[in-house]
Amino acid sequence: MNQAPKPHSKKQALEWQDYLKDSHGLGGILAKTEDMVKLKSALTQCLDEVDLANLSSKIEAGWRSGGQNELFLLVGSASIASRLQQILPSLINGLAKRGYPCSNIKVRLKPATTGWEVRPRETQQTQARGFNSVARASWQNLLEKLPQDSELRKAVERLLGGK
Repeated sequence: MNQAPKPHSKKQALEWQDYLKDSHGLGGILAKTEDMVKLKSALTQCLDEVDLANLSSKIEAGWRSGGQNELFLLVGSASIASRLQQILPSLINGLAKRGYPCSNIKVRLKPATTGWEVRPRETQQTQARGFNSVARASWQNLLEKLPQDSELRKAVERLLGGK
């Protein structure tokens, strides 16, 4: 009859957070994500100092996988890339002041997404718009057999009139 009290949702959330921070869990992923958020924040502050904070949302930053002394900035357009190339020394100094020393920053363009659009075939569209000749002939044959004052005849006439 007596049941154990249900655990509070806050306690479960803390247990999941502990699991994420645990080295056997997803701790590495969580730590990397937190580092990337801090780097993005520092980069935004550096861009703000040179009056380019509006570019922050258009830049993806990441460290070279070998170590944390070479930073990669991925951008979507060549104009943004050239503007960043002009201020690289300021970015390197600003990041170093904020605890992110880097010897080099490489600016790269993101690969362009394809402009492919999946559309149905034209033949499928024409078939969906109306009856084929055999179906139309069958409906016409039925229409001729129905009495003039029948509700079914009116419905078939509306059907054939719309198609």
